[in-house]
Amino acid sequence: MTCLIRPGRDSDAQSFIRLIGDSWSEYPNCILDVDGENPELKALATYFAHAQGMLWAAEDEGQITGMIGTKPTQHDEAWEISRVYVRPERRGSGLAHKLLDTAERFASEAGAARLVLWTDTRFDAAHAFYEKRGYVRSGSIRILDDASKSLEFRYAKPLRDLTVEILDAAAASSAERRLMQISQDAHDAGRENTGHYAPAERTKEYWRKVSSDAAVGKCLLLAAWLDGQMMGTIQIRLAQTAQTRHRAELTDLLIHPSAGARGLDVALIQRAEQAARGIGRQLISARILEDSKLQSLFLGGDWTLGGRLPDYVRDGPGEGRAILFFWKSLQVSTAQ
Repeated sequence: MTCLIRPGRDSDAQSFIRLIGDSWSEYPNCILDVDGENPELKALATYFAHAQGMLWAAEDEGQITGMIGTKPTQHDEAWEISRVYVRPERRGSGLAHKLLDTAERFASEAGAARLVLWTDTRFDAAHAFYEKRGYVRSGSIRILDDASKSLEFRYAKPLRDLTVEILDAAAASSAERRLMQISQDAHDAGRENTGHYAPAERTKEYWRKVSSDAAVGKCLLLAAWLDGQMMGTIQIRLAQTAQTRHRAELTDLLIHPSAGARGLDVALIQRAEQAARGIGRQLISARILEDSKLQSLFLGGDWTLGGRLPDYVRDGPGEGRAILFFWKSLQVSTAQ
């Protein structure tokens, strides 16, 4: 089935209103009040044009089957994605991805450094879609004084080049789906990682535990985006006792195989070191499987090889695998 994605027009108003109204009707107590609360829907293309943004419609045999818009915000070169709707029969067809690709590309070419969006807390399917696309929860829930008594999550993601960020509790929780996909694809492609104790195929339960640990301060969880897509992650495990709170350990460096040799691993390690130093950790370590490609990142850097431990990991019957233990001081030198 061929679908045309074209600029939206004011003459599409009734089709847009019907599409949004039908989508809202799938959820309890979602009320679309065009005259009282959403009068811009009567001339939505003009509304986006006045905001220096753009609106698109997906048209299939003369019927509007989807829509999306984007416009700049007033903060930090961010653009907002909004009015994302697809008719039920076209969901799962890839149309939503094509619409979002179109809007993200337009915002990027217009100079956007970051994308943000708001989505009703009731729209679970939308949350899963955005999270698959690398968006993570960001900031507080927004309360709208509208007929639907709406509460909205804010999602965001960096858009430019290579960006590494620390995920807070909400972001870590919302990143679980994408992190699980990264870890599974990396495992299937044969990429090794720094975590020796975690299962090779990290499950939903594993990533839920990681996000829980991030929420209570047992670890810092970092994610890397490449051209707007989350492509890598690393953890900083934080020792908790009074005698060990000066140190941290890097674990689970995972890069999606499609990222290629774009420097995500180096960027994640460097940002992790900065983050550990920023919270007062003075010593950082990492355990790397000896047969891992990652050991070259540490052997070629300013880390110290502390030793080799044979037969450290056993994936199954047969001989065990050795690890190399690396460490690095994060204390700032005062030498002149």
